[in-house]
Amino acid sequence: MSSIALGQYYPVSSPVHRLDARMKVILAILYIVCTFLCKNVLSFAALAFSALVLILLARIPLRVILRAIRPILFIMCFTAVLNLFFVKGENLLFAWWKLQIYVEGLYSAAFMLLRIVVLIMGTSLFLTYTTTPIALTDALESLLAPLRLIRVPVHEFAMMMTIALRFIPLLSEETGKIMNAQKARGVDFAHGGLIKRAKALIPILIPLFVSAFRRAEELATAMECRCYRGGSGRTKMTVPHLHFRDFAALLLVIGFGAGILYLNRLGIGYTMP
Repeated sequence: MSSIALGQYYPVSSPVHRLDARMKVILAILYIVCTFLCKNVLSFAALAFSALVLILLARIPLRVILRAIRPILFIMCFTAVLNLFFVKGENLLFAWWKLQIYVEGLYSAAFMLLRIVVLIMGTSLFLTYTTTPIALTDALESLLAPLRLIRVPVHEFAMMMTIALRFIPLLSEETGKIMNAQKARGVDFAHGGLIKRAKALIPILIPLFVSAFRRAEELATAMECRCYRGGSGRTKMTVPHLHFRDFAALLLVIGFGAGILYLNRLGIGYTMP
């Protein structure tokens, strides 16, 4: 549970940290689009290179980045197996009984794994690792401001998203403490059948829910004591401004997307359908 990286801010000084939070949200969306534009070997190689450059620019240790990928290892392996055995092609690589592995399936599995890894790394580096929860709230509220014209509670929506994001590492830490306490009392989580292991989770879930409701009540009380009344008439101590570096980063990501499209048109190597 401690490996969950969502909602965890890594405080260092880097070019990515200094970008405006609104621009980082836009860059994260564009980067996600770029990951889905990749179709062949060259474009995926460029995608992997861009992820390495982004890690160097953000100045975040690789072990911290890999910690964000660890919780989804099962999903990655399941996706890779599906692509490996169910993607057919013309070049048969291995056959046994009803199992057949094609070269195209191997490429598809590798590309899908790389896409998922870069997707998680890109969103973590642009948003949670390099942006504080308060800055992310203000950015979402600013970007969703046009929805106020149709009476959408933009401020409340952005606040709820950020609080939920911030509660993820807190709840994961609380889960670890409860599990250690139950293990000290003799509860076994690692052995036994599926039903037995599921029953062993009940002593974790009940205290976890009680703790979550208690934290939510304490947070609501603290916000009321500070006279929080929503976004109506609310001012900001620090007003964000877009700088040249923000527009330069936007042009770089757009240029990267154009380069991905160009590499796809070259048609070198295996091309995903």
